[in-house]
Amino acid sequence: MDNLTRRRFLSLVGAAGGSSAVYKASMAMGLLADTGPMARLDIKSAGRGGKEVVILGAGLAGLTIAYELQRVGYNCTILEASHRVGGRSLTLRHGDVVDEMGYTQVCNFDDDPELFFNAGPARIPGHHRRVLHYCRELQVPLQVKANINRSAYVHESDHFGGKPVRLAEYVTDARGFLSELLYKAVDRNAFEQPLSEEDRVRLKELTQAFGDLDQDGLYKGSSRSGYKSGGFLGHGELKEPMEFGALLDSSFWRRGMAQSENFDWAEPLMEAVGGMDNIVKAFARQLKKPVVLKAQVQAVQLREDGVDVIYQHKGQRRKLAADYCFNSIPVHFMEGIPNNFSQDYRDALNAFERGNFFKIGLQMRERFWEREGIYGGITNTDQRINQIWYPSHGIHGSKGVVLGAYAFWNQSHFFERMTPEERIRYAADCGERIHPGYSDYIEAGVSVPWGRMNHMMGCGSRMTPENEERYFDRVRQPEGRHWMVGDQISYHSSWQEGALASAEYALNDFDQRARAAAAISSKG
Repeated sequence: MDNLTRRRFLSLVGAAGGSSAVYKASMAMGLLADTGPMARLDIKSAGRGGKEVVILGAGLAGLTIAYELQRVGYNCTILEASHRVGGRSLTLRHGDVVDEMGYTQVCNFDDDPELFFNAGPARIPGHHRRVLHYCRELQVPLQVKANINRSAYVHESDHFGGKPVRLAEYVTDARGFLSELLYKAVDRNAFEQPLSEEDRVRLKELTQAFGDLDQDGLYKGSSRSGYKSGGFLGHGELKEPMEFGALLDSSFWRRGMAQSENFDWAEPLMEAVGGMDNIVKAFARQLKKPVVLKAQVQAVQLREDGVDVIYQHKGQRRKLAADYCFNSIPVHFMEGIPNNFSQDYRDALNAFERGNFFKIGLQMRERFWEREGIYGGITNTDQRINQIWYPSHGIHGSKGVVLGAYAFWNQSHFFERMTPEERIRYAADCGERIHPGYSDYIEAGVSVPWGRMNHMMGCGSRMTPENEERYFDRVRQPEGRHWMVGDQISYHSSWQEGALASAEYALNDFDQRARAAAAISSKG
């Protein structure tokens, strides 16, 4: 352990628990600030005449950098290859275009502001303070999002007769049985280090409270699962507990039962009212210059005193000479864009692996899930769709949009090989096994495979633990006057907070260097 570096430790944490685990470990080790609400960045003024900054990519990181730098006098130009701003912060509504390579889709939801689909970011945890800071500052209204709902289902094709089980029943029975086992162990004091009598009493009380055991330390069911009958006009009749062996044989406890314990998924969560892209729109409204859309970067050339960017726009090859450049182009594209970066910087950029996610949004003609007592939250299934999300807004409305599939990393390739129509039919068939009649409710659907989206071709870039140890510090340092940014340059890829953390880091580094240069100049 003496030779275990902080980065190596975080890499191992990430391999075991993903980006959320790394994020929590980084905060615990003091590598990420967690000292309260984010303060306004204190960036030195650009001075008279300002300076030219070019920002490559109009995702959240790029928009944040433009917002902060223009505030102190920099002239910011954002070049965006796509037809829209926002990057992966994509909310789809009636008439929106899904720019998938080979399959251009048009969202055919009803023209109704309540019917939208967050195809990118969809959740804001309370500890994502940078996101919440800008939502507050830019006056983006938020609402609580029901994420983990115990009235939603657990579905496993080869367990419990292939029928969905309420999450409340699964979790309550699993904890009840485990608590009974622990209670018996405490009663026998069967531990390597025997407990004191006082500790035994307290631990037995804890297990009884945790598992809702009876006075004899036995689990015989619990009202936490909901009642089989009664509960209002008559005494509630407890449901029969599931068989402990059936619970052990299932796989949900391995992959999903602790979702509510995940730091990024723990309740309460939030979302932007009317769609998550309202955060993007709030930034865009603050820009002094409109984003240059459909501007394909073709070369990045460093100069001693700046950066030249060559790009294609409206059929013409153009050049923009800037004093500084902030680049959020997906790292897997940079190898194909001519540049004069140093070899060690190129090696760092090439060390990233392209991540991937996939989502389907389905417009339902009725909110049938509410008749089943489900208001928001997620149903988990072992089918390839993984999850069904129910909307937290529009309760008791006439229609709603559900997330009909959410595939992660390599799982996404299965759906990428399908046509958009095939994806929806497949998701509909999977939904039938959880909600009979599911297919009949579907009126429209749209799918977003981030690995096939033009100008993206992936989502959530990451490094192996070995490459992270070797290259991550290098890639977040500037190359000349050029900084790479975005969630990809963070320990928390695929999250808006990761993009904003990267932007904050780059801006602070930029400011420190600008102040140092100004101090040297004043002495000269």
